[in-house]
Amino acid sequence: MTAASVEPVDLHLPHSAADLTERPLTRDDAAPVAELMAACELHDVGEVLIEEADIVRDWQRPAFDLATQSVGVLDGDRLVAYAEVYKGRWADAAVDPAYRGRGLGTALSRWTRAVGARDGGTIVGQPVPGSSAGERLLSSLGYRNLWTSWVLEMPAGRTITPQPIPDGYAIVEPRDDADLRAAWTVNEDAFLEWSVRERTTYDEWAATITRRPGYEPWQLRLMVDPASEVVGMAFVIVSGGCAYVDKLAVRRDERGRGLARALLVDAFEVGRSHGGDRSELSTDSRTGALGLYEKVGMQVTSMWRHWAADVEPAPVAAHG
Repeated sequence: MTAASVEPVDLHLPHSAADLTERPLTRDDAAPVAELMAACELHDVGEVLIEEADIVRDWQRPAFDLATQSVGVLDGDRLVAYAEVYKGRWADAAVDPAYRGRGLGTALSRWTRAVGARDGGTIVGQPVPGSSAGERLLSSLGYRNLWTSWVLEMPAGRTITPQPIPDGYAIVEPRDDADLRAAWTVNEDAFLEWSVRERTTYDEWAATITRRPGYEPWQLRLMVDPASEVVGMAFVIVSGGCAYVDKLAVRRDERGRGLARALLVDAFEVGRSHGGDRSELSTDSRTGALGLYEKVGMQVTSMWRHWAADVEPAPVAAHG
């Protein structure tokens, strides 16, 4: 089914938001969406985690279509709420704190569930900050909590004790396209051990890594074995003085050698050399890795939960 043949889903705004308008988002909305999400994060968790490049990279994935899988709510020219659904399963939605309590969150929930149904999904969900207004809303709408995530920080000035690696192993930057595809394979194989989802294609993965705005080869750290084969990978993003380790994976048969810790130390150090004085990463309850990161000195700065609900075949008007 092509995007042109997909029947759009209308967002039914509540009567309390009759002064607002809605429309699908466009690429030009990346900055307003980033600003909206930043305002929500600052309000809900006390820090800003998002940046515009994160929005751009997600929107350029081949399987995502802005025209049919996104919606924005505007007050005049100002974006005050938005939602999107990727592959009929993965939603993101946000409402400006100043516009909460008008039924926009309920309307966006129904829209995401209807888009999920249209696109062949069975459940739709998204992460929201723990103990936030968003969490209370989704709980009241019948969503269920599937897992918990944590953002952890290594404060500025603190380092992890270096982890030696076996003889013949080394951490390198990508050398060619084969290295990139090997990193994708290691990344996907590792995460699919516990994540229930379809395998991400190489093009989808590359859209969020090598095609992410501002990408440079030093950001992708590859662990290679004595035969020069890629057996581990890490991807680090530096923004606002923070080095964020976005991905970290080691091939199953190479675990127990300290390779993951070595990659983590390397990512923090290379991030610091490019302006990331403090370091962050996130993990969730499906991985069982929280204790590992706490043992190396990282501290939890925020907690998120992934809430999901069954899809809703037909959108209905929201009230209140």
